[in-house]
Amino acid sequence: MEIAEELARKQRSISVAEFFEKNKHLLGFDSPTRGIITTVKEAVDNALDACEEAGVLPDIFVQVRKISDDVFRIGVEDNGPGIVPEQIPPVFGKLLYGSRFHQIKQSRGQQGIGISAAILYAQLTTGMPAVIISRTDARKKAHRFELMIKTEANEPDVRSRQQVDWDRPHGTRVEIEFKSTLAAKKRLLEYLRYTSVVNPHARITADIDGEISTFERVSAEAIPCPKAIQPHPHGIELGTLKRMLSAQESMTLEVFLVENFSRVGKQVAREICEKARLSGEQKISMLQPADQKRLLSAMQSVQIPAPPASVCLSPIGEDLIRRSMDKEFSLDFVAARTRPSSVYSGHPFVVEAAIGYGGKLNADDKALILRFANRVPLLYQPGACAITNTIAGVNWKLYNISQQTLPAGPIIILVHVASTNVPFTSESKDAIASIPEIEREIGLGLKDLGRELKLFLSRRDKKRVADDRARAICAVIPEIAIKVGEIVEKPAPDTQAIEGKIMRKVIAKRRTVNGTVQIEVNNYTSQPLSLKIYDFSPDAATDALPKPAFSEKSGDEYTRVWNCELAAGGTWTARYGGRGPGHLDLQGIEEKQKVVMDLDV
Repeated sequence: MEIAEELARKQRSISVAEFFEKNKHLLGFDSPTRGIITTVKEAVDNALDACEEAGVLPDIFVQVRKISDDVFRIGVEDNGPGIVPEQIPPVFGKLLYGSRFHQIKQSRGQQGIGISAAILYAQLTTGMPAVIISRTDARKKAHRFELMIKTEANEPDVRSRQQVDWDRPHGTRVEIEFKSTLAAKKRLLEYLRYTSVVNPHARITADIDGEISTFERVSAEAIPCPKAIQPHPHGIELGTLKRMLSAQESMTLEVFLVENFSRVGKQVAREICEKARLSGEQKISMLQPADQKRLLSAMQSVQIPAPPASVCLSPIGEDLIRRSMDKEFSLDFVAARTRPSSVYSGHPFVVEAAIGYGGKLNADDKALILRFANRVPLLYQPGACAITNTIAGVNWKLYNISQQTLPAGPIIILVHVASTNVPFTSESKDAIASIPEIEREIGLGLKDLGRELKLFLSRRDKKRVADDRARAICAVIPEIAIKVGEIVEKPAPDTQAIEGKIMRKVIAKRRTVNGTVQIEVNNYTSQPLSLKIYDFSPDAATDALPKPAFSEKSGDEYTRVWNCELAAGGTWTARYGGRGPGHLDLQGIEEKQKVVMDLDV
């Protein structure tokens, strides 16, 4: 009896802040190295969400400064709408506080844990309060808060509050100090680069201990902010249904179904009621537990259209993915696919995939796999993620890509899952759970892209074979010309023009004939070119046609420059009165792709 009473005296409730204080690894703060990345990630996610909700192009500044041997100050600043002063303490000083948890729409943050968890981690390691500066209107002063978290009550502890001048007309800045290390500097820059890839409308500037990096936007259009929708009947569980029913007991059942669920009209509501053997006119308060179970069963068995993904989701789009990947990786080939929207457990989602090949990538490395969820990079736990497992399950050898478990070679594979409820495997949001519907859509997107990559590689290989044959032929042609000249007892003809056609080069000729200098440039390549044509001679060439863009005398020689847009297979000519001699040069094409001949007749 005494033992039972002693144990009873020890029982007490704990706050969510106390729980995560002892289990910070669940939120991604399992090491000082990872702490910086997680903190920056949570702050940048909040900044991007705020800017999108305000309809402005995000301009985000990230600063990491070393304060002492093992203490760093992290600052993240945005140009969003700002936060009203009364909301700053609970937003930053209370876990599980936010505006997105009860909204069914795509967003980066949903649980209201991320940034407040970073502040909790900071006060655990340094005991320093976080500093928040926010301004909502250029006509008003900014508000500056210093705050911590009372872990035993999960409540904000405001240490100071004042109005200050700030150079931004609106926006928010968060400063957090904690013990860490810059060993993850490369990983931090990777996170910012990858964030830029899937947020092509954002400009991100980073000052990492004095080293400045800027990731420019490739789109000048703010993305449309997703709009919240009602829950779908197929994604509802019994406990959720009971809570919804108890909140609106005065409604009739039919009205309740129409007003509280997505894609449910009067006809569908009547079908649900009929299947549940319930009257649509009866009050919700009259439903018994057995009635509620039949209602749920009917809701999930009736055929109901999928939720309106175009309203609540904001996929990136194929064109912007291609442009973003090419901006960051300078690829030889890049293709993207946005799959049609689909549904799992009543939650709409869209899978986007892209493949890049060549460029600056190392052929000896494994494929670079970029995983994203709601435009946020997933940097950790790749082996536990449905994206990685699905990529490994594709037979890449069918698409001329070497593979052990994962594909290898100079290849990037990007997969983005956008959903109103991304099924993460843990609170740290590092990996996506193995949902069959999601894995199926990822696989279909990757296989479609694999076929396009195979076609590119096949064409590239055929071109390489053709070029090798052309080189072999061009190596023989001059010898044939010499032999033919010997047979007919005449000088060997010039064969460079023929070689240019075979080798697909740019051939430039300059000759003087009867007091006229003639310049001819032929583009035998398969690509249009922007060239600068330089001509050097002692002639003033005041009658040159076309007129050069630039002409200058230096000593006894004139330099002329023409700007030329030359289509594939096209010819450009110029002429002027002169004696010669002189010489040509071409800029805008590699040396191995041009042949320049100065001929005086």
